[in-house]
Amino acid sequence: MKKINTMAGMLLVAATAMFSASCENDNINPYDYVANNGNANQGSTNVIKTAVAEYPVGSLVWSNDTTLSESVEIPVGTSLYIEPGVTVTCKADVQVPVEVVVLGNLYCLGTAEKPVTFTSDCKKPEAWGGIICGYNSEEVVLNHVDIAYAGATPTESSASFQNKLFKTTIDGGVPAFHFCNVNGKFVIANSFFHDNYNDQTYFTGGNGVIAGNIFADSGNAADGGEAINVKAGCKLDVANNVIYNACTNAFKLSNAGNSEVVPLTDMTVYNNTIVDCGWRRSKNKKGGSVWVEKAARPVFVNNLCYDSRFGLKQPKQDGADMEHSRLTPNYYYASTATGVEQMAKGASLGIWFDTDIKSATAGQLNPLFKNFKQNAGMNINCEVDDPDKGAPLAFDKAWNFDLQQGSPALSGGVTDFARIFPNGIPFFGMKRVNFLDSANDQNYYFSAPLPQPRFGAWL
Repeated sequence: MKKINTMAGMLLVAATAMFSASCENDNINPYDYVANNGNANQGSTNVIKTAVAEYPVGSLVWSNDTTLSESVEIPVGTSLYIEPGVTVTCKADVQVPVEVVVLGNLYCLGTAEKPVTFTSDCKKPEAWGGIICGYNSEEVVLNHVDIAYAGATPTESSASFQNKLFKTTIDGGVPAFHFCNVNGKFVIANSFFHDNYNDQTYFTGGNGVIAGNIFADSGNAADGGEAINVKAGCKLDVANNVIYNACTNAFKLSNAGNSEVVPLTDMTVYNNTIVDCGWRRSKNKKGGSVWVEKAARPVFVNNLCYDSRFGLKQPKQDGADMEHSRLTPNYYYASTATGVEQMAKGASLGIWFDTDIKSATAGQLNPLFKNFKQNAGMNINCEVDDPDKGAPLAFDKAWNFDLQQGSPALSGGVTDFARIFPNGIPFFGMKRVNFLDSANDQNYYFSAPLPQPRFGAWL
């Protein structure tokens, strides 16, 4: 494991990498005590300079593509900035799986044209661990980031295990991204998580925005996998995401925590699209599109669920806090008679609302995606990761899950609820960066989009 020496101020400088234009957020920063005439990013008088930007002295900056053959640990109080277009390749053929353990702060400064990429040399799931954050990690920004092939099982020598993060026993793989600081902040925006062996994301604390992402091909038939797995201690706005082929759940929402003092989670989850999820666990009736348990109390509305096993479900015991939740309206479409039956009123463990929109017969109320190819032999109870036996096809980036004109899902949503962070979340580590071209200045605020009176994500 490589523990970064902050005294050396590791700096990798690459050729010029230009940022796409970004508009300044109009919200007033409630934490900004310095009049700055509207210029959010003020830089520093003592800087580390690359072809792209100036960073505060003491920062770690990755400007070049890099290959990791051992884990990297970012110390408490230290910030790592990864510049646009950088690819981090994790070697798979190593004794201890590579992890990126963030005890400090991480800022992935990708753009639409030049995303930051975390991948493996073998391009297979379970090739490396993931990005695992510590209890003192204050800020993490994943903006335009591609994260794939994570989920390896740690060893007792792994950086995450040594720091007592995520797992205290070796009993399975880690998520592609894990955040646990109840007082910390994170954003996952405009990113692509795919082909990760276990959960794509797992949260046991933190204030966050998750918006505009694609989570594809999550988990494995043996161990399962959620796209977004939330426990106690979180405040989250989750909107405008597409979740495809999460083998257990698209969302697992819970107020289970790592101690009794962890505050209950509050979250708004709206205008997300869920497709072909939950095929793994038909025998024990768990899994599907959304699983709410342990007194979870989300606002969960305007979401579109397409050909996923079941709809909204909870355990027989210790389910959602129905009194303080808002779980309707949502849109549930089934192309098969089995799908209609499993989402019908009275289905085992299902949560039913007359205000939801649901297929009463196979194929009724097709939301009409602009471009999507369903497996012709799709079986939402297949339990095996084999398209020939009914599992979802591999994700195709050419697909477009926005809705065609005339779609019945374009109306019926609600907007009469408040986001957790209506003014966005400020990330001060972004504010301290002085981008050298003002046209490429990146905003230090991130907020979820306003809810739309339709169902599903818009692209």
